[in-house]
This record gives sequence, C-alpha cells and structure tokens, in this order.
Amino acid sequence: MFKRKIEHVIEEHFSSKSDKILVIDGARQIGKTFIIRYVCQKLFPNYIEINLKDDFENKKEFDKVRNIDSFYLYISSLHGDKLGNKEDTLIFLDEIQVYPHLLTMLKPLRTDNRYTYIVSGSLLGITLKHTFIPMGSITEQKMYPMDFEEFLWANGVGNDAIEHLKTSFINKTPIEVGVHNVVLDLFKKYLLCGGLPDAVKEFVINKNIFKMRRVHQETLEYYKDDCSQYDEEHKLKIRRIYDSMPSYMQNKVKRIQASKIEGIKKSTMEKYADEFDYLISSGISLGVNAVSNPIFPLVESSSKNLIKLYYNDVGLLTNILYKNNISAVMNDESGVNLGSVYETVVAQELIAHGHELFYFDSKKVGEVDYLLNDYNNLTVLPVEVKSGDDSHNFRAIPKLVDQNGNYKLKYGYILSNENKIYGKDSLIYLPIYLVMFI
Repeated sequence: MFKRKIEHVIEEHFSSKSDKILVIDGARQIGKTFIIRYVCQKLFPNYIEINLKDDFENKKEFDKVRNIDSFYLYISSLHGDKLGNKEDTLIFLDEIQVYPHLLTMLKPLRTDNRYTYIVSGSLLGITLKHTFIPMGSITEQKMYPMDFEEFLWANGVGNDAIEHLKTSFINKTPIEVGVHNVVLDLFKKYLLCGGLPDAVKEFVINKNIFKMRRVHQETLEYYKDDCSQYDEEHKLKIRRIYDSMPSYMQNKVKRIQASKIEGIKKSTMEKYADEFDYLISSGISLGVNAVSNPIFPLVESSSKNLIKLYYNDVGLLTNILYKNNISAVMNDESGVNLGSVYETVVAQELIAHGHELFYFDSKKVGEVDYLLNDYNNLTVLPVEVKSGDDSHNFRAIPKLVDQNGNYKLKYGYILSNENKIYGKDSLIYLPIYLVMFI
C-alpha cells in the first residue's frame, strides 16, 4: 500500500461534513479506485462500491436508472443488507463517465441526504464538459500519477529527510554530497518508473524492469482505446497526435504543428480543437500553451494555437524511448538526448502541484520551458529545465529576469542535475529533484 497525498483530501472532505459530493477525476491506471476504497473502508462501516463500467459492459442495470427512486431500488437489490444511514453508509460510484445521466442525478441524491457518496471516473474531464450539473452539487478533485515525493515515500525515504531537502530549498542552503547522490539516483529511477502505482510496485517491490515496462505498455494501449467513444475520423486523429508526441518532444521545435498531423500543409490548429481537448481533458496528456508576453495572469496572453503536449507520466515516455535499457537515464550516456524526459517529469510534477502550464516563446528573445503564475506575488515565475549537468546553456530566461530589460520578472529557476543551490542575477539554480517544492 503506497501512501498518497489525496488520502488527506478525501479524509478532510468527509470530516468537514461538506454537503457536496466529492468527485475524483483522473486518467486510468493512476490508482483512483484503490485509494478511494482504502480510505472509505476505514471511515464508513457500510461501504458499497459500484463499478459502473462493469455494469455498462454486462447487464446495463444503471442505464435504466433515471430518478432517485429507481436508483435506490437497484442499490438495495444489490446491497440492501449494507444500507444504513448517511453517517454510516458510503456509496462509491466508480467509472461514472459511462453513464452521464447519473452525474445529473448527483444533486437530487445530495438533496435527499439519505446516504454519503463519492464518485470517480477516468474521462470525467470530457464528460463534465458536456453534462449539466447544477452549481454547488459537487466538489471536483483532480488526481494524477504518484509525484516524486510519493515515490520517495514508496522507496522508504522518511519525512525527516524530505523536510531537510525542503529546508534547503526554502533557505537556499547546500545539500550534502551524499544526500544529493542518493536523491538524484532515486530521481533518475523515477524517470524510468514514473508514478503509475502498478509500475511503482513492479519497480520498487518486485525489482522487475520487464514487468514495469509491461504496465507502461498496457497503459498506453488503454489510453489509446479510450478514445473509441469518438467516431472513426476523430479517433484516428487523436491516436495519431498521441503517437507522434515523443517525436515532437525530441525536436528542437517541440510545439505541435498542425501541418504534420495529417501531412496537410495548410492545416490549422483549430481543425484539431476537439482532439486536443480530448487529450488534455481526459488527463492522458499535459498541455502547455505559449505566451509571448509574460504578464500575470498568464491565461490572458496565452495562445491556444501554439501548444506543447507531454505524456501525463514520465515512465510512459522512457518506455517508448528506451524500453528495458536503463543505462541511458541512469548513466547520462553521451549522445542520448534526455531533454524531453526531464521536461516531461517537470511538467508532471508542476501540474500535480496545481500549476497551470505555459511556456515562453519569442522569436527575438527565445524560449523558456515553463512559465507559472505566482499568485503570492502576483507575478510570473519562469522555470528552465536542463538535462544532465548542462545548466549554463540557455539564453532566454536571463532576459526575462533582467531588471534593466523589458520584462523585469522578480526571479526564475534553473533546474539541473548539478548539486548547487545559489542565486545569480535573479536566477536561482537548484537540483532538479527540488521541483517537488515549487
């Protein structure tokens, strides 16, 4: 059983006595069902779990449920012996996206106040966009693969060690060489493994790279199959974009180019709006929009026509690039470009921490990997990622933080494998694993 941060979120929701229904939204294979089951079985004597996808693929009982009376009828026919009251009975509706009409019933179920509910789904980001749910009925919580801190917990790293790293991050104090080497080694293993719980289990507990990669490959196939809800034309375009993402990441120009999706020179990004919406809203891809003028809040100046896409889990990418060969990542082999891997893991980490992702793109100034909204200071925080020890080969980010330049951002982060924490000319240099504290 791996410790997950969302445990606290679920526990806090129920302890707060909120009258809203908690909805956990995230991609497949990230551990939603397991963690909800684990927490709720502890909190409620009467725990009822309904896998709606299984029902949809077999009897389709809940397809006939159109009001709360018929809902209670079916629930009681399945689990009547467990039905108590709101305080002691939790009903978990898993994979609710297969029955969008049940989402519209969440308000009357909440209003009726007979039992307590929790809901999850794999494609809820898509379904919720096209389903009317009255305001105030639900609390939506995004869930992602295990982040690096959760990976450290899985590897037995204690909170004292993590707090020591956090103190170094806050105070900008050096990290001992021995500590740095251990944490960097684990970070490189995280690049191979990623944060899918089944993959982490095979890597950390069973020490089996082959089985870990099988989890990655199966998950990639699941993600591709999930787009089958669309017609054949849309499905093929989604899969084409998804399959081509690693090649874009390896290019000097990493943004998606519409003309290359189907080989049509005059194609526009608007033509593929539905496909991009699916890839991002489903949680299987992380979208990063371009900004040419880094002004807070970034959404006001972002361009949806210039977008980068990253996999939601870095292990999926290293599976595609390196399969069972671990030396490229672990040994920083010369001639192997790890830039896309490091950018992916930083994107994965930042979005898990609640950041919306943007990047800076200017023909005159250059490109910066990530721009973040700094809500505490009402400004923009630039982040540059360098693979290996190459932390000095950049040109754009110094211009963003130059106090005599056009942008005058307060400071920016340079992330690399170097064991150095220091500030220079409004740039703060950090070991890349400290991204877990940004």
